Amino acid sequence: MRAGLVGDAAITLQLLNERLKPKQDRSFLENAQQSLQRWRKMMAEAESRDDVPLKPQRVVKAFGDRMPVNAILASDSGQNTELAARHIDIKAGQDFAVSGSLASMACGLPYAIAGGIAFPGRPVFAVVGDGGLAMQLGEFSTAVRYKIPLKLLVIKNNMLNQIAWEQMMFLGNPQFACELQPIDFALTAEAMGGIGYSVTRPEDVNGVLDAAFAAEGPVIIEAVVDAYEPMLPPRMPDEYRKNMRTALRETPGRKEIEANLAREPLKTMMG
Repeated sequence: MRAGLVGDAAITLQLLNERLKPKQDRSFLENAQQSLQRWRKMMAEAESRDDVPLKPQRVVKAFGDRMPVNAILASDSGQNTELAARHIDIKAGQDFAVSGSLASMACGLPYAIAGGIAFPGRPVFAVVGDGGLAMQLGEFSTAVRYKIPLKLLVIKNNMLNQIAWEQMMFLGNPQFACELQPIDFALTAEAMGGIGYSVTRPEDVNGVLDAAFAAEGPVIIEAVVDAYEPMLPPRMPDEYRKNMRTALRETPGRKEIEANLAREPLKTMMG
């Protein structure tokens, strides 16, 4: 920054725009557009897979496609954040709440409840992980008590998956101490007075989501997904690749992870 400007943001930007001269070289824009097209193609391929175990991308995409134009969406912190950001297209009129530092686990359900209270009449949705939801699971009873029109999708892989992949990519360490005690979230929702659904197979995704979205009152949709599905960054530095190769030698589920990487090699090549 060369100079600080003080003023109304809209007016200041308008005045700045009037002084800008269009660039003749469009190479940067064209390269960015091409990268975006490749990225969207890769995301669409992941969203359409019919693999068993169920791929999380498939169910998150179908969940987002059903959200109405006035929806409020909240996510937790972890791989569920990436899934929501990558596979739900937020449209005009919708709002998306997420932790500002992307590091506050267990925020998804409270954010959704707050959205329902602050904006009565608007439907509320959440995409969370099983680790974060387990930390604040009792608050689902608050959503039931106040009749929040909440549809909550929990990505269940019985794993703190974001931490597991950080251990491997950032540190080169085998995944350890990230396993979670399995919870029946659908049954727990019903025990609190809400409604619960569970989906484990791709062919059941649409039917389960249709039933859940038609139900009145707070709903938990438990999606039991592939615990070994890689969720890698758009850019894969050489250091991360080296660390992963080292870590995978001793990581539980090595064969399954390597098979998933072989199925979608572009996940380690985006630049």
